[in-house]
Order: sequence, then structure tokens, then C-alpha cells
Amino acid sequence: MKIGLRIFLGYFLIVALAALLLAQVFVAQVKPGVRQAMEDTLVDTANVLAELATDDLLAGRITSGPFARRVREVAGRDFGAEIWGFDKRGASYRVYVTDARGIVVFDSSGQALGADYSRWNDVHLTLRGRYGARSTQADSDDPDSTVMHVAAPIHDARGAIIGVLTVAKPNSALQPFIQRSQAVVLRWGAVLMGVALLVGLVAAWWLSRQLGGLRRYAHAVTAGERASLPAAAGEFAELGQALETMRARLEGKQYVEQYVHGLTHEMKSPLAAIRSSAELLEAPLPEADRVRFAESIRVQSERLAQMIDKLLALAAVEHRQRLESPEALDLASLAVEVAELSASSIERAGLELRLQLAEVGPVEGDAFLLRQALANLIGNAIDFAPAGSAIELRLEAVGDQAVLQVLDRGPGIPDYALPRVFERFYSLSRPAGGSRSSGLGLCFVAEVAALHGGRASLDNRDGGGAAARLALPLAS
Repeated sequence: MKIGLRIFLGYFLIVALAALLLAQVFVAQVKPGVRQAMEDTLVDTANVLAELATDDLLAGRITSGPFARRVREVAGRDFGAEIWGFDKRGASYRVYVTDARGIVVFDSSGQALGADYSRWNDVHLTLRGRYGARSTQADSDDPDSTVMHVAAPIHDARGAIIGVLTVAKPNSALQPFIQRSQAVVLRWGAVLMGVALLVGLVAAWWLSRQLGGLRRYAHAVTAGERASLPAAAGEFAELGQALETMRARLEGKQYVEQYVHGLTHEMKSPLAAIRSSAELLEAPLPEADRVRFAESIRVQSERLAQMIDKLLALAAVEHRQRLESPEALDLASLAVEVAELSASSIERAGLELRLQLAEVGPVEGDAFLLRQALANLIGNAIDFAPAGSAIELRLEAVGDQAVLQVLDRGPGIPDYALPRVFERFYSLSRPAGGSRSSGLGLCFVAEVAALHGGRASLDNRDGGGAAARLALPLAS
């Protein structure tokens, strides 16, 4: 499982648990909170009505007195109220009064007149000087039919409790408010959770993207490919810079070791030839031998100088990870320039250069490097092409690539050498006993192609000869 997915799932679990806990606690508190507020209101109402009912209860007219008449008239009143979007047209209260024995002497609903309520908590506790309240189901089969009863004592002039007034209100009257509050809480909770998950998803994607870029960079470096340090932020940028520094130092160390080893190996042969020729020149020799050995020293010295120059050029290309300032180039014009520069070498070798340059789009690249790479390919073809033959330089578009080809009719490449022709210091003997090259030219071509996002290849032609190809992506 990828780290980004792990982070997201972990974040999702934390947010889900937090949201569930918050919803459970908050929603669970909505209903009790609303009922507590209602109970507080009922306490005030019960005590106010108890004071108003005192005179009628003392006078024995609690059932027919002014208090009873006014309470009954409330049932016919149109309240015409709108409470936070809910209409309230009438009263939902029930008021009843019991005497000192707990017998109901007044009931605004008329349903319990004369009933013994002395065992109900609201009456029982209030008659004993305590706070009396209860919540009772009107329908034993319906848990939502509960009715809250809050009582207040009625005192005589001496302060003795002579009765109890109870105000009852069904909890269902508050249910619309509770349901709306719960719906609002759940809706905004869902929105909050969705936003939190979206933030988590974006954060996990960002972390995964940062780590994925660094992982791909590390794999590319491990595979020996050219790779640019991915754009990163914060600590990921610091990690990327640390990886880049480590790569540069390790590659630099390995690079020096490989070059020193390869250079010393390749220099042994020309140095041995120079040393032996110099030793022979120290003794008296016929003029012809002296000239031959002096020429050998000159040729081997030039070979060493050429090897060092090409090695420096190759090192400069291999060390670069990207083109610093690429420009749009016309490969046809560049090919004509290289052909003109190579004309004298081609003429000395008794060869002919034929150009077949199609119109292709521009490529993004470095003109100097591409010019040198193409010159190396033509130089190789000159070395292997037999006198009197023709070298062909072709340019064509293949898909989204521009392909430069240098073709000759030389002996071709042995099968055993085909996989190794682009290796550093690997070279083949030239025809007619010619000396080997430095083995750096084709390696330089391959590095230049890779630096431009393209590819170099060398294959045998049908009918004899070799075909060197340099494929470069066309500019978009």
C-alpha cells in the first residue's frame, strides 16, 4: 500500500471517529438541553399560576372562580405566534390543582377531576416541601408521548402548603425544534467531515506526489539515467537537495575512478609505441627507419592528444544533467554546415557525400553539441567507407522525431561488437590495417542524444555497410 493511501486512510479514520464522537455527544445533548430549557420555563409558569390560584383555592371556588375561568379561556385564544419558522396558534399546556390530600380539584382539561394524584412525584414531593416534577408517557406503547409535569406549592397566609398547582406540557411540542436542531448539526457535521476529508485527500495527494517524485528520481539515478531533481517544497526540497548532493559526490567519485582506469588502459599502447620508437632512435639508424619511427612517435602523440580532447568533451557532456539554454534548431541547416566542414576529409579519402535532407520541424537543443555529434558520425563513416564509395547523410521526420542518418558501404559492424559500440573506449580496427580510434566518439554521440531526450543507434545496412542514426524529439 502506497504511503499516500496510508496517510489518507489514517487521516480518514481519525476524522471519522472525531466526527462520530462529536455528532453523538452534540446530538445527544440537543434533546436534553431543549427539555431542560422547557423545564426552567415551566417552573416559572407553575409558580406564577400558583400565586394567582391561591385566593380561589382558599375561598373554595377553585373550580368555578376567576382563575379557572381565565385558564379555560386560554384554550380559545389564537396566539398567532411564529417561533423561529414554526407557527404557534394555541396553548399546549395542561394545568391542574390538587388539595392538601393530593386530590385533583381543578383540571383545565377536565379529564382527572377528583382523581387521587398524591402518589405522583410532582404532587407527592411538593406537598412535602420539595421540588416536584415528573415526566410520564401518555401512551405506554409510545416512548415519544412523554409529558413533563412541573409543580409549585400553594400556601395559605401562615405559609402552610394547602395545595399544589402543576403545569404539564407534552415533550412532543418541542420535537420540531429538536429535529431541526439535530438536522442542522448533522448537516453541518457532514459538511465539516467532507471538507476535512477533502483536505486530507489533497494533503495525502501532495505528500504522495512529493515522495513519488523523489522516488522516481532515486530510481533514475540508480539506473544511471539522466534525471532532474523534481520540484518540491519544505522539508521535501531539503531532502531532494541532500539526495542531489549525495548523487553528485558519488557520481563524481565513480566518474573519476572509471576515467582514470579507462584512460590509463588506453594510454598504455601509444605510450609503449612512443617509448620503443624513442629507444630505437637513440641508436644509429638508416634514414628510412629514422623517418618511420619519428612518424610513429608523431602519430601516437596525436592519438594521445585526440584521446584527451575527446575525453574532456565527453566528460563535459556526461556531467550535464540537462540543457541549460536550449534553442530551436533547423537540423537541415546544421547538417549542411557539418557537411561543409567535413568536405576536405571526405575529398582526401576519395569519397562522395550525398545529402538527402527533408523539411522537418525544429528541435530544441544545443547547436554545438549536435554539430559535434554529427561530425563524429561522419568521421566514423569516413574511416570505414571504401575509397570511391559514397556516404549518405539523410534527414527525415518519423512520427514526432527528427531522424538524422549517416550511411556508408564499409564492412559493417561484427555481430559481437553491435551491443558494445557505444561503450567508452570501445573501438574496432579500421580497414586496410588502420589504427583504432579513441573509442570515445560514439559514446559522445550517445550522451548528446540522451541529453536532448533522443537516442543514438548503429546497425548494419542491407547490402553491406553501417547505418548510424540520431533520433531527436521535434519541438512541440
